[in-house]
Amino acid sequence: MSELSRAAADGFRDFSADVDPCQRAWVEVSPQAIEANAAALCRHLAERSSLMAVVKADGYGHGAVTVARAALKGGATCLGVATLQEGIELRQAAIEAPVLLLGNLTQPEELRSCLDWALMPTLSGMREALLCQNLADGTGRRFPVQLKLDTGMARLGCNWEEGPRLVDAIRQLENLELRGVYSHLACADGDLNGNDAAITAQQNQRFQDVLNHLPRRGRDLCRHLANSAGTLLGHDLHYDMVRVGLALYGHAPAQHLEGVIPLQPALTVKARVTLIRSIRAGVGASYGHRFISERPTRLAVVGIGYADGVVRSLSGKIHALHRGKALPQVGAITMDQLLLDASEAPELDTGSSVTLLGCDGESQISPQDWSSRCDSIPWEILCGFKQRLPRVEI
Repeated sequence: MSELSRAAADGFRDFSADVDPCQRAWVEVSPQAIEANAAALCRHLAERSSLMAVVKADGYGHGAVTVARAALKGGATCLGVATLQEGIELRQAAIEAPVLLLGNLTQPEELRSCLDWALMPTLSGMREALLCQNLADGTGRRFPVQLKLDTGMARLGCNWEEGPRLVDAIRQLENLELRGVYSHLACADGDLNGNDAAITAQQNQRFQDVLNHLPRRGRDLCRHLANSAGTLLGHDLHYDMVRVGLALYGHAPAQHLEGVIPLQPALTVKARVTLIRSIRAGVGASYGHRFISERPTRLAVVGIGYADGVVRSLSGKIHALHRGKALPQVGAITMDQLLLDASEAPELDTGSSVTLLGCDGESQISPQDWSSRCDSIPWEILCGFKQRLPRVEI
């Protein structure tokens, strides 16, 4: 009986457990690196300031549950996510740490789920506050929430000047427990001596103005403003807590912030060579023949492409590593495959693995290396690796 026939006879039993996750292409994640980064961040913080690990977007592509557990082990005290489903995923994994939803929930059923799963929604005004008040009525529980202030992002949050009044109004709702007030920096990763620094200073001053005018019973709230860049800039932005994403994963958010604390990249992208072929000079390769060989060339076909997160605009601009040796990528990156010039790597063969992103021996390719070549940012690169790439903890 064939395997397909056996599967049919078994009611289509799932054979995925028998498949090597490192067959074609995969992402390696180091929980130890996440833990070490969290510990380094905690050591860097101002006294009495704590660390929120931002694990939205599936932990920036690293796996939210893996990252959350490692970050908490490294000293983080709470977690930040963007969506309701992301928060529920952490609870389903038996993670009990406080979880703040950084996005805006507007529907009663979403907010009811927050209450049921012990998640903290972000409020941008009284509409959501009153919804939460009504949803908690009669449950015997107080609904934990946080208020966001818009100090200069023009995105989520109430007008910062309304902060003191809203804090007072929310604290008077008996079914709500206002646990924190926060804002978000727009330009903290920008030029230290230019307009970006002035905007950061202005946002910090506006946030401080709100805190100074809070009613007396609002001064026990958890106050937080800094993202990764703000955290690395200095203690003036730390307040009671910082919210760290990119630095938690081992990357500084700007070149001038590199080396402030020791960070270990936690993610490596690898793929296998599926075919080796040789072409003569003058032969075009891949779609559009954007690459035409100038000499006899040994090509390695690698089983990863833009459907996995290696964006097509990087075609001909990146390289892969094999045993520390750089192999140029040539031709157009396609949906499921890309080509490497392996002429200088005679040891590379079908079945060999190459590193697209991360460390290989003493060599390294960072998300910044990619983002600078395709007019993007490191955050987008890390979040772009699709779920068909298995995550393998190392």
